[in-house]
Formats: sequence, C-alpha cells, structure tokens
Amino acid sequence: MVLILGTVILCISFGVRSSLGVYMKPISLDLGWGRETFAFAVALQSLIWGISTPMMGYLADRFGPAKIVALGAIIYTAGLYIMSQATAPLDATIGIGMLTGFALSMTGFPIILSVIARRFPPERRSLVLGIGSAGGSSGQLILVPYGQWLINENGWVQSLIILAIMTAIIVPLTASLAGGNARASDDHSKQNFGDAMKEASRHRGYQLLIFGYFVCGFQTMFIGAHLPAYLSDLGQSDWVGATALALIGGFNIIGCIFWGLAGDRRSKKMLLAAIYSLRALVMIGFILLPMTTPIVIVLSAAMGLLWLGTVPLTTGVVIQVFGTQYMATLVGFTFLGHQVGSFLGIWLGGLIFDATGSYDPIFWGGVILGVIATIVHFPLDDQPVARLSQEAAQAVT
Repeated sequence: MVLILGTVILCISFGVRSSLGVYMKPISLDLGWGRETFAFAVALQSLIWGISTPMMGYLADRFGPAKIVALGAIIYTAGLYIMSQATAPLDATIGIGMLTGFALSMTGFPIILSVIARRFPPERRSLVLGIGSAGGSSGQLILVPYGQWLINENGWVQSLIILAIMTAIIVPLTASLAGGNARASDDHSKQNFGDAMKEASRHRGYQLLIFGYFVCGFQTMFIGAHLPAYLSDLGQSDWVGATALALIGGFNIIGCIFWGLAGDRRSKKMLLAAIYSLRALVMIGFILLPMTTPIVIVLSAAMGLLWLGTVPLTTGVVIQVFGTQYMATLVGFTFLGHQVGSFLGIWLGGLIFDATGSYDPIFWGGVILGVIATIVHFPLDDQPVARLSQEAAQAVT
C-alpha cells in the first residue's frame, strides 16, 4: 500500500507540476506578460522547492512524513488557486513561485521515496525506487495532455482550479505514509543528525553527485517549461508540444523502471554517466534536426527514457554510501542541487529567449553540462562509508 499510494501521490504532485509548461503561452498572451514573467515564477518555484527540500526531509525524518505531505497538499492547492485568479506578475510569483515551491518540497520524491525505500530490502530498493519515480511520470503522461485539453475547452483559469482540486486529493492519501520514518530492517546507525551532515558534506562523491543532479535539473526543467513554446515557435500546433511532454512522461515510466532495475545489478554511477551523455545527444537533436512531427515524437520518446532515471540511481547511491537513517534529508540536499539547476534552466530559458528570440544557447548549455556531468561520475566514490559495516557488526554481536 505504501508503494501504490505513494506512487499515486507522486503521480498527482509531479504530474500537475509537469503540466505548467502548457500554461506559459496562453497565460502570457492573455495577461500581456513576456515569457520571462511566467518563466521566473516557475523558476522561483524550482529554487524554493530545492532550498526547502532538505528542511522538509529533516522534518519528515524526525516527525513522520504523513503530516508533512498532507500540509504540502493544502499549500499546493492554495498556490494553484491563487494563480488561477492572477491579474499581476506578483500573483504568479506568490501562487506558482512561492506556495507551490514549498508544496512540492513536501509532496515530492525525496520524502515519498524515503518511505518506500525503508519498506523494502536492499536488493530490491533500486527497482522499487524506479517504480515510485515512474509514478511521477505517469502523472506527466496523463495530466499534461489533460491540462492542454482543459485549456482548450475551458480556458486556463478553470483549468488551474480543476488542478487545485486534484492536489487536494493528496491529503487523505497521506494516511498510508504514517510511520514512514521508522528504521529500515538493515539500518543499525547510531549517528546523530549533526555528525551525519558533517560526514556527507566532507564526502567528495556526495559533492559530485550533487553537481550531477544540478545538471539533471537544468536539462529537464528547461525542457519541461519551454519545449511546448519552442515547438510552437517553430510552427508546430499546440497539441504537438503537449504530446511531446506526454511522450516524455510515458516513456519515462519505462525508463525509470529500466534504470532502477539496472541499478540493482550494475554500477549506479556508471549508469548515471550514461544517462547524462545520452541526454546531451538528444538535446543536440532538438537543435540540429528539423522539427517535423515525427522527429519531435522520436526525440521526445528518447528523452523520456532518460528523463527521471537519475532519481532512483541518485537516491540509490545516497543510500548505498550513507545508509537509510537520514536519507530523506541527504537526498533532499542532492535535490537542492537539482533545483538550483532547474531555476537557472527555466529562468535563463525565458530571459535569453526574450533577449535573442532563440532557445538555442540554452540547449547548447545543456549539452555542455551533460558532457561535464558524464565525466565527473567516473571518479565518484560510491563505496559505503566504513561506519556502516562497523555498525552492522556491532548489531550482530
């Protein structure tokens, strides 16, 4: 039940977040904003999401995830409703930027996946983390085209109100997360919180992992926020952009499970290097290939296979190196790196487009960062810290 209902929560939370890309153009046109205004709100959301995630992870580790996730769902609903009534850029900044940013840190991957991981033995964790991550993509597959349909049928105002109602559904689902901060069966740690944070902050492999996640955020959130507008600018119909995001979400279901399963059998850091290098190739395709509908479909499907495969692998490396005791907090700090990248990718995408009329510089930036991320994962130290074996031995004796 934890795996199923936790996946449903991620489906709603991440699916609603992923659908925001289809709102950029209609909201900007209707309210007379440049694209930077809405892009900044979504970018601020990503930054607040990242900054607050370690704190929310700590609160979930300390007091239990159910209360945190339920409160997050309420804030999520409020933020979407405020955006639906927006008349000025400040409304977008508060609704989409601030409130939903905090809400996503409370209803997103680090907390939900920490609960799921603690319920399964080590040899199955990467797989179930992949399944949970795929839940977020199933939301993207369903809610992006649904959001576009709602906009076409009812306008963006009513569409956002309906999405707000959907996020409220998360509140009763959080009952399944009660007790989700209980120790995993293989957790014998006796560390206090401060020592755990010092250990992680001095670990070179953890630092490189955070940088890799920064690149992940830059690449994926730029594409998620700007791809529909990019394709529309190149002459594609609005449904092509929505379909592209839906295809990314659909194929990511396959990708998350594949990469999660592979992570139980192969080196997680080498799999991460493979994902970043392949993403760079797909982004080159978006720049250089003619954006016909068939090519958009192929590139979107390829990007989908690589989209959130980093989530179970990155989470798996954190658990592998440090154990599960403070995993929501430690994964939260890696996610902070992800969201700093997200902020820059989304905001710079709007800023540079307004200045140059082109998204190409940001696409090339994503390619270069992908190459760098590939390289830094080769020397990444992913071996368990010595403390884990010592604590396990003491527990046996």
